[in-house]
Amino acid sequence: MPQFIAMAQTRSTSPQTGVEPKGWQGQRVGITGANGELGRALTAELRERGAWVVGISHRARVEAPSPLQSAQDWVCWCSGEEEALDPTLRDLDVLVLNHGVNPGGDQAPEALTKAIEINALSHWRLIQRFEQICLEAPLRPRELWVNTSEAEIQPALSPGYELSKRLIGQLVSLRWSVPERQRAGLPRLRKLVLGPFRSSLNPIGVMSAAFVAKQVLVQANLGLPLIVVTPNQLTFVLMPLTELGRWIYNRSFRLNRPDP
Repeated sequence: MPQFIAMAQTRSTSPQTGVEPKGWQGQRVGITGANGELGRALTAELRERGAWVVGISHRARVEAPSPLQSAQDWVCWCSGEEEALDPTLRDLDVLVLNHGVNPGGDQAPEALTKAIEINALSHWRLIQRFEQICLEAPLRPRELWVNTSEAEIQPALSPGYELSKRLIGQLVSLRWSVPERQRAGLPRLRKLVLGPFRSSLNPIGVMSAAFVAKQVLVQANLGLPLIVVTPNQLTFVLMPLTELGRWIYNRSFRLNRPDP
């Protein structure tokens, strides 16, 4: 049965279980895109629960409206230099990939390249690096959350953004299709499918980032691998069906060698 169908799971001490529902106290959580609205909202929610948050951004720390919205640690990095984050990734219990850009209607080759690089390829490289680090220390439960956006399956009035989000969404689905026997030591993988919330990327979003962050943590604490937060009820139907179709397709044509 695909992982995304599970609605809630009993927690254990297995390396695949990740963070306990009420066990954020002392957990180290890295958040990319920590300067953005959702990054700050997640930071505040996690800090309230006792987590130690590491902000990961290509920009220097920007003063937040509230001290709780500011990560305790801050690391700057550049897309394409993901290996420089290895020392930071080794210390994390949870890595949240949340960075991105929205080119809007700009369909120039440069804008499309930037969107694909930042929204998809940099995520994919970080997924691979974090998985490798987890394999090197398999006794430590860890989690990897990837924010793919509702744009993965529905229009977002930004063709370049949609393209890049569909790409990273498909890559996460491929990782979900890895047979369970080959996932030993890998981090627990969650996908965040979020509807429009107010941010610099989408100033007319209908939800607040604070509301979205609260709902993300509620669903994570329920053990859901597929986390959906949106006012669009159709997404709650389409996204699980999409993942089921991908899982069947990917498993049916999985001919490559086992992961190293």
